[in-house]
Amino acid sequence: MLMLIVKYAVTAALIVAVSEIAKRTDRIGALIGALPLVSLMVMVWLYIETKDTQKIAEYARYTFWFVLPSLPMFLLLPVLLTRGVNFWLSLVACAVLTFVCFGLTALLAHKFGLSLWP
Repeated sequence: MLMLIVKYAVTAALIVAVSEIAKRTDRIGALIGALPLVSLMVMVWLYIETKDTQKIAEYARYTFWFVLPSLPMFLLLPVLLTRGVNFWLSLVACAVLTFVCFGLTALLAHKFGLSLWP
């Protein structure tokens, strides 16, 4: 139970820290936010709790494939916002784009023998 509390505290502190840094300097906030800190923390937690390096390897492999379809969102969002599109509508459009890109990525990955669907 203590480990679960530690995981919540560390993860929450990281998210709050990045958002606070981003309020002060968008470039540094973006740099820190772009780092795979969450993935690294997950791998550390998995290792500490399971010592299962095969599970960590699989997690890293799937993470790679799941990151790819999210990348176009970071191109579309600034375009929409700078053109005056409402923030929430822009966010919905980005979510739809990411969903479509995920479907395309899953189809591509399937051609290489990798199933991304649960």
